[in-house]
Amino acid sequence: MKVIGVTGLPGSGKGFLFDKAQENGAIVVNMGDRIREVAAERGTDVGITARKLRKEQGQYVVAKLTINKINELIEENKEATTILIDGIRSPYEIELFQDSFDNFESVAVYASPKTRFERLKLRNREDDSSVYEDFKERDQRELDFGIGTVIATSDYLIKNETTFEEFEKEVEEFLDKKME
Repeated sequence: MKVIGVTGLPGSGKGFLFDKAQENGAIVVNMGDRIREVAAERGTDVGITARKLRKEQGQYVVAKLTINKINELIEENKEATTILIDGIRSPYEIELFQDSFDNFESVAVYASPKTRFERLKLRNREDDSSVYEDFKERDQRELDFGIGTVIATSDYLIKNETTFEEFEKEVEEFLDKKME
């Protein structure tokens, strides 16, 4: 089973990569879902649960819970060939995944701030802002986690700065290579 960690700032195009990967039979594991599962078990708010879990089990508890989930999925899905991880933000998380999975690789999806801001305004999710200063603050929070280092040191880079068709082609070429 190949395990691929995916990183990129909001609006870079990670969601499209995940959709295409799932269409091709990959399993996507979202790190944030681990917190949501624990919150549901405890009957508490997700934000409160995230803070308590980190206090109880350390800063990288989400990566550790994700590793446990991936190991379960590997046991349950013998026919699956690829798992993608959504939500990697720190170099230490990358290190944990590398230590846990012999065949771990990482890919970054990159788009410039200007491009991502325009996309986020169009996407209009609850956590997306149409105010550039808010967008920059969100980026800075992500960068403070270490996501810039994760992007810079990824094994692969998929650039998403041109047409959708070109991005789609690059994603498909990456998946064809990785999901053989």
